[in-house]
Amino acid sequence: MSPTETDLLPETRRALRHLLATRQVQGRAPSLVAAVVRDGRPVWMDGRGSVDGGPPDGDTQYRIGSVTKTFVALLVLRLRDEGRLALTDPLAAHLPDTVAGEATVGALLAHTAGLVAEPPGPWWERTPGALRPDLADVLGHDPQVHPAGQRHHYSNPGYALLGALVERVRGEQWGEVLRREVLEPLGMTRTTLLPVAPHATGWAVHPWADVLLPEPAVDTGRMAPAGQLWSTAADLARFVAFLTDGDERVLHPDTLAEMRAPACPPEATGWDSGYGLGTQLLRRDGRLLAGHTGSMPGFVAAVWVSADDGLGTVVLGNVTAGLAAGAVAADLLRTVAEREPRIPEPWRPLPTVDPELLDLAGPWYWGPACYLLRPLADGFLELTSMSGGGRGTRLRPTGDGRWEGTNGYFAGERLLVERDAAGAVSHLDLGTFVFTRAPYDPAAPVPGGVDPAGWRTGRGPDDR
Repeated sequence: MSPTETDLLPETRRALRHLLATRQVQGRAPSLVAAVVRDGRPVWMDGRGSVDGGPPDGDTQYRIGSVTKTFVALLVLRLRDEGRLALTDPLAAHLPDTVAGEATVGALLAHTAGLVAEPPGPWWERTPGALRPDLADVLGHDPQVHPAGQRHHYSNPGYALLGALVERVRGEQWGEVLRREVLEPLGMTRTTLLPVAPHATGWAVHPWADVLLPEPAVDTGRMAPAGQLWSTAADLARFVAFLTDGDERVLHPDTLAEMRAPACPPEATGWDSGYGLGTQLLRRDGRLLAGHTGSMPGFVAAVWVSADDGLGTVVLGNVTAGLAAGAVAADLLRTVAEREPRIPEPWRPLPTVDPELLDLAGPWYWGPACYLLRPLADGFLELTSMSGGGRGTRLRPTGDGRWEGTNGYFAGERLLVERDAAGAVSHLDLGTFVFTRAPYDPAAPVPGGVDPAGWRTGRGPDDR
């Protein structure tokens, strides 16, 4: 038994192995390797089939296709968090002289800029990048196929533009930026732009016979940010742990949560799936999965995380078609989540708390609706509705005595702590919503005022 398997029950490990083996046979994949990450570390890894005469393991490289896009999104969001750009900036503000200059950075991340799905010319995934040496070559003359912001339309050239944006702002190749800012801090030493042995060969399997045809593994050049990377199950297990819990050296957990938030409306027939900022979203088996699937000729890949379960999965295969890596990864995650539900961390008191924050803790009322405000261990505040509905949010300090909502209705809205002449807190103002210590407190500036007669009993002055 591998040391990475010791945290899973034997029957769970067997169920995972059976699922992986079955899907490798059904998908006729020359090889398949998968990993499960729980609470930040790999707890299971296995491979089926053959690479160079033996079963693949966690160190075998595969091409990961569009999972590359999530890495590129990280680089862009790091620039945003540093104040180097805004998601509302038009591309032309940082990368001039493209025909897509009016597209915003955020729209490119979410595939809502309305750009073409593929670059002009022969299929870019099987042809050398030398055929498209310049950015103009990945867009053509008229790349707009939908009005910007109208709908989600997946665009590979859009991510080629984002890679070029990173290069322009950083002043160096995006692959080098990725290595220094993401891969090295996360210990991902086997994730590269070009294959490094040991690596799998990409294969096409004949639809009606069990015979193979090798697929070309080209350097896609300018299109590389859309799907160039090679990686391993062990490296992607580290990436999954990061996507679940965050790492301040790479990206703040709240920015990761922003990546997992839907950034565009789903298709009318696809309400169970969506897209965030560089991440695919999937509602499956009652849980929200975030991550990305990928494919290149000869390869399929998927990474999914369920933040609520503390689980993540990786699947890599070397076959062009016939194997739904995303479905396999989702089923592996469900297998562990259902057989071994997450055990919550023990409750512990806060290590420290600002006395002024402690004064803010407790019930607050928006009109007659009761909310609870709690200080958190990371210095944030949490506002939740006591009725279970309402417009709660997590609030981060802005450094000027104010707080900013990070999610839900109040995302981006400022919370002001208002005080009376004596310095005591009189009320809270969150995006013009006034919260008071008593329902419709007449001493607070409740919008519209409070009837001077106050609260009525069951028999009012108009009763007869």
